Amino acid sequence: MPHSISRFASLATGAAELELALKSEMNELSSTDSESDYYKYWIDWFVSLEGNEYFCAVDEEYVTDRFNLTNLNTEVLHYQKALELITDNLSNKPMTNELREQVEKSAMHLYGLVHARYIMTARGLSKMYEKYKHGEFGLCPRYHCSQHPLIPVGLSDVAFKEKVKLYCPRCEDIYCPKSRKHARLDGAYFGTGLPHMIFLNYSANRPAPSEQRYVPRIFGFKIHEVAELHRWQDEQREEQKKRLGITSSAQLPA
Repeated sequence: MPHSISRFASLATGAAELELALKSEMNELSSTDSESDYYKYWIDWFVSLEGNEYFCAVDEEYVTDRFNLTNLNTEVLHYQKALELITDNLSNKPMTNELREQVEKSAMHLYGLVHARYIMTARGLSKMYEKYKHGEFGLCPRYHCSQHPLIPVGLSDVAFKEKVKLYCPRCEDIYCPKSRKHARLDGAYFGTGLPHMIFLNYSANRPAPSEQRYVPRIFGFKIHEVAELHRWQDEQREEQKKRLGITSSAQLPA
């Protein structure tokens, strides 16, 4: 029991990071609350919000299959109500404003965790691959990658540990999102294996690694070659000092 209380207390602390995002998104909803902008389904509304472009729409059949939600009830506060909200089955039973806000935050968190599982399925990978092909996650800022499309990736599969990063399959490095709204997304909502799973399934379309590298020079000389020579000289000097049993370079013979 104490372990359970501690776990949920930790989740509550981590969930506080979602509060700012929730308020921003709820404000956006109210500002676009017209008949033409009305969304029939919660998932459609959520993925349409500014800042949520990295997410794909999880199929309803996937969300309603309890097998796909295994153990998520231990990671999300107000799990049942959050699930009902995501699947548009939340009852009209009155709730306090505080409880309603907590359920909405939990629904966003739950959707992120479900999303991380969904995008590792064939259907989810297909959706994320299409977004990658169209450059919807952004382009690599590295000059020699020639603006190659990026893919979101997490540095941890545990929520509230790391924010999402963007992986470039050409230089095989990661970058921070340019947009603050994207940069605040939890990396666990995309998982640590998405880019690599994509290219396992679409291996024929994996880009060739970038072989071009920037070579720094001073007066036409490659700096790394000069630095390598200096390191070798320093190592030789230290070895000579040890052999001669001296402690200062000034004692070395000219």
